[in-house]
Amino acid sequence: MAPDTPGRRVASATIPGQVFLPCLISAGALSAWLRTPMSLPFVQTLPHGIHVIDTGFHRPLFDAAYLIVENGRAAFIDTGTNFAVPRLLAALDALGLPPDAVDLVVPTHVHLDHAGGAGLLMQTLPQARLLVHPRGARHMVDPQALYDGALAVYGQAAMDREYGQLVPVPADRVHSPQDGETVHLAGRPLLFIDTPGHARHHHCIWDARSAGWFTGDTFGLSYRDTDSAAGPFVLPTSSPVQFEPAPLRQSIQRLLATQPRQMYLTHFGAVGDVPRLADLLLAQVDAMVALATALRDAPQRHAALKAGLQAQARERLQQHGVADLHSALASLALDIELNAQGLGVWLDRATR
Repeated sequence: MAPDTPGRRVASATIPGQVFLPCLISAGALSAWLRTPMSLPFVQTLPHGIHVIDTGFHRPLFDAAYLIVENGRAAFIDTGTNFAVPRLLAALDALGLPPDAVDLVVPTHVHLDHAGGAGLLMQTLPQARLLVHPRGARHMVDPQALYDGALAVYGQAAMDREYGQLVPVPADRVHSPQDGETVHLAGRPLLFIDTPGHARHHHCIWDARSAGWFTGDTFGLSYRDTDSAAGPFVLPTSSPVQFEPAPLRQSIQRLLATQPRQMYLTHFGAVGDVPRLADLLLAQVDAMVALATALRDAPQRHAALKAGLQAQARERLQQHGVADLHSALASLALDIELNAQGLGVWLDRATR
């Protein structure tokens, strides 16, 4: 994939010998998710009018979209792929809201697991504006380059199975918030800030009502199979192709400056205990960079990076006290593969 082509390299078909099963989640994590007042099993209701929608991408509790409701008006933050759109519309309907109640659709960035369904969703929401990072807007208006870049990685069969055909969004329905811009949802302020590091087309959204950030991939990944008595675990994501550790650290520090009470992660769900998780996240970013730097010229570098990241994750999870280390590591297998890929791209870019 070209360095300037946004896209998250995720498809089981591209990782030889690796199979990702829909059932790859513990019964305990799934049952906890299902204890929710929402009538739909793939939606969890949180305080402050926020609803977490499991998009169904890859496996349960892997990829989230968020629905914010304020005074009868609504906003989606991240959309998942085209195949998530029926779930998003079902969540809206379950809350008694018509499609024209949605004012905003907000991809945190244009990787396909976050924004692949945005165009199709916008077709059903006549009043909505798409709020996308300035660097990503052109890919929403004309998604052909985005699609072609992913197609080159996955192949047609995987694209049809995982993503479907990307749908363009009319340019007059697209707005690109600038760093520090506030957009209101029925009077509820949503602050946008530029957060490079995972991708240069990434922004995060501050919701003062809940004192939380919608973080996309900037604040890493946290799956329920990695939780322990100490609370949630978090793993940085360096997936291709624009990982930059110094900007990522700066972006995380900007998020922390507001003293958030929770982070709303796309992968997956709301997490608290933010200072502890931030320390864990930043320490792992440093460890990943040190590992990659040491392996810059190693033979079979990708395999060595992957093995090193697996060892780091195993040690951290053991320290965290997870009850089922095997399940915890299995839940991170795809992300470790992607992190190894992204670190390789970062090393190659740094030597040009």
